[in-house]
Amino acid sequence: MINYSNIKIISFLINDIGLKQASVELGIRLSTKSNTPLPIILWNYGILTIEELDDLYTFLSKRI
Repeated sequence: MINYSNIKIISFLINDIGLKQASVELGIRLSTKSNTPLPIILWNYGILTIEELDDLYTFLSKRI
């Protein structure tokens, strides 16, 4: 299910990090299939660097 929070994360990944929409969609499918958080999947598959993962978690921590 996509909610407002997920849309903000997806927007951040595409607009700020620079991921392609197809990469984010693949990450979402893999995340759902393996029941693993999206950021970890993206990093595990090499879609995000460790620095980008840190940026994403910084973004997420500011939203809480």
